Amino acid sequence: MTSTLGIAVIGTGKMGSDHVRRFGRTVGGARVVAVADPDGDRAKEVAAGLDGAGAHTDPAAAIAAPGVDAVLIASPGPAHEEAILQALERGLPVLCEKPLTPDPAGALRIMEAEARLGRRLVQVGFMRRYDAEYARLKELLDAGGIGRPLFLHCRHRNASSPSFFTSDMLISDSVVHEVDAARWLLGQEITAVTVLSPRPASAAPEGLRDPRFVLMETSGGAVVDVEIFVNCGFGYQVQCEAVGESGTARIGDGHAMVVQAAGRWGGEIDQDFTVRFADAYDRQLRRWVAAAALRGVDGPDAWDGYAAAAVSAAGLAAARSGVRTRVDMAERPSLYC
Repeated sequence: MTSTLGIAVIGTGKMGSDHVRRFGRTVGGARVVAVADPDGDRAKEVAAGLDGAGAHTDPAAAIAAPGVDAVLIASPGPAHEEAILQALERGLPVLCEKPLTPDPAGALRIMEAEARLGRRLVQVGFMRRYDAEYARLKELLDAGGIGRPLFLHCRHRNASSPSFFTSDMLISDSVVHEVDAARWLLGQEITAVTVLSPRPASAAPEGLRDPRFVLMETSGGAVVDVEIFVNCGFGYQVQCEAVGESGTARIGDGHAMVVQAAGRWGGEIDQDFTVRFADAYDRQLRRWVAAAALRGVDGPDAWDGYAAAAVSAAGLAAARSGVRTRVDMAERPSLYC
């Protein structure tokens, strides 16, 4: 492996293109040498802005391209498993955007593939773990600064949803971030999920059950609630308040600067996740590049991806049935202990 890590990027939509932009600009030690997307013209357009990068429509071809040392996967969830397994066959480190796989069974197959290799090579893109505010909240909770955590109150709002967004994706592609954040912040597993759905907002596309309220119970006796609202209209907000036995702590208010002028006061609301979590994405990529250069993982691994998929599956079942649903999880393999 050369001193500069050669990256294959699978998927050149909004997320993949944003990652490509970061390599060589805000993230050193790596460069993109191959990209893949079913839309060949889009792949060529992205590759054209890179020095010597190849454009492919087949992920396998990009993964097998000369100079590829690691793989970043930003394609839609259903395509993740096949690309990850192809990378693992070549012993290549992987950073996969969430969800790791759409269902727990696929995540189990990925863990089985890693077990055969005898090492962890897959990292999941739960970037909130790298956000400065989330990191401070984690430090506070770990230090017992507000006593034993009782509740996490979470809000996750988008200005509008993409045209392809479905009611299931509110849980599997959006609330999945709160699932991982809650597991990480509390150091507990989620054991049961309840989903409530008010009357859909007027701005929600026809057939989209938006917003929703997700209630999660944990193995340590805490309760996590999530308001997911992907067509709020006014911007992108991610907030979390921890309530402990002796205090509370809240992040995500976004009040870095408040302006008072002309008889009014206020600030700006981010309109996009790539703005709100820009620094977190940079930190995530820098640490992944450093770990991948050593053929390792430095962040949420395949077990974390599996746990999130298992909770999402319970959430989807709860949303359809309207009743509290227990999370069915396999025993944690020794490789991930």
